[in-house]
Amino acid sequence: MGNYTYLAIDVLTILFPFLLSFDKKVHFYTYWKSLFVGILWVGSVYVCWDILFTYLGVWSFNARYTLSFRFGGLPIEEWLFFLVVPYACAFIYKCIAAYFPVKQADKLLWALFFASGLILFIVGIIFYDRYYTAATMLLAGAVNCYLYFIRNKLTQFNLRIFLYSFLLSLIPFLLVNGLLTSIPVVLYNDAENLGIRIYTIPFEDVFYGYTLLLGTIVIMQQAKKAKR
Repeated sequence: MGNYTYLAIDVLTILFPFLLSFDKKVHFYTYWKSLFVGILWVGSVYVCWDILFTYLGVWSFNARYTLSFRFGGLPIEEWLFFLVVPYACAFIYKCIAAYFPVKQADKLLWALFFASGLILFIVGIIFYDRYYTAATMLLAGAVNCYLYFIRNKLTQFNLRIFLYSFLLSLIPFLLVNGLLTSIPVVLYNDAENLGIRIYTIPFEDVFYGYTLLLGTIVIMQQAKKAKR
């Protein structure tokens, strides 16, 4: 599809979640305002990160598969990525919450969540000289630890549902990233990552997506509470 390739991937990512947002049991459309609060806050951080890493040469975008219009050095489709991917994955979270009786996380799960945060943070420190590895691991670790310490305030957020939804979201997330990296629309500088690939996807992408989705969903849930 030439220059429309990345745009087509964005559209396909959000198409079915958007069409199913009016499901009578999920009522996902009622979460739109809260979701966009989360997208705005988390997306702002990720866009700044994206602009910086593009400038530093950590990754680049193939002009053959993107539109010519760029803002901040990023194709417009990359900006849309931070809308469509969180939207689709937040939709999965709400579907699980609506259709399955999932209990709140217990102390053990929260403790494991905190421990994983510490491990990720340590990995980020160890690989401090690789921009993408360090940034993804440090951010994911810091967010896990921070959420652990404020867990009693997260009355609307269900960690267990999030973990289920994240594992399920990995299927479309890896599919989308697989297309972006195999075509390739996005090109990575392997000097700035571990060089470990899931098919053509840098291993760090899993944690990049993890923190993007976790932050968006936590804010969405808490923002929804604030409006009640």
